[in-house]
Amino acid sequence: MLGLVLAGLFLYEPLLVGLIVALAGVGSWEVARATTHAKTSVPLVPLFLASAMLPISAIWGGLEAMGFTYMICLVIALLVRLTEGLKGAAASVMSSVFIISWVPLLLSFALLILEEPNGQWLIATILLLAVSNDTFGYIVGVLFGKHPMAPKISPKKSWEGFAGSMLGSMAVGALAMHFWLDMPWWTGVILAFFTTIAATTGDFSESMIKRELGIKDMSNLLPGHGGIMDRLDSVVFVVPLGYLISHLLTWSVSLS
Repeated sequence: MLGLVLAGLFLYEPLLVGLIVALAGVGSWEVARATTHAKTSVPLVPLFLASAMLPISAIWGGLEAMGFTYMICLVIALLVRLTEGLKGAAASVMSSVFIISWVPLLLSFALLILEEPNGQWLIATILLLAVSNDTFGYIVGVLFGKHPMAPKISPKKSWEGFAGSMLGSMAVGALAMHFWLDMPWWTGVILAFFTTIAATTGDFSESMIKRELGIKDMSNLLPGHGGIMDRLDSVVFVVPLGYLISHLLTWSVSLS
């Protein structure tokens, strides 16, 4: 998967668009499938349409087109569900809105970043920070973790591991921004600070949803790793926040 992302970033852009469409579609299917544990049925057609329309609108029309497409997708989800009757419609529609907002919408921000100057390297940096968050958090958490952050949601995540994630990601971010993007090193520290918080929030959010639904993994598509959303839980939060923070950092550096 990482190889396909890198090939799409630096060799053939349509490959990255297609990959994001595919990941959004599979991730949406996983979450919709998981909601059946709460006896909520979610129509799949609007989810697959959103998974295709949102990334394509982002790459062709930018933020404004993506926002307009998002509203269209919500209307389609509402209309499709109403054709199936009113019984359970409220829970089903709200679940559709949640899935579209959580998976295809947030993933589509990667294509907004791609259209920015040095967008390929910025996406690579943001993904590297997401990986660094998991890697340093796991290493430090295993070695020194004693104080759980939220034992009822994710008992294995500790404050020590979070500190390791933060410090390790800051170091990686400072190096990446300096050598890859020719930005001041402190911009990487700031970007890493916010992406670490976003990644941790994403991890906790998915853990909370799975506990609420009474499941261990979103699916078993990736043996030993669960489902696609079990791998993307932090990325879907990191990408849009990375888009926002990178814009703010570029603006602040241009003023200084």
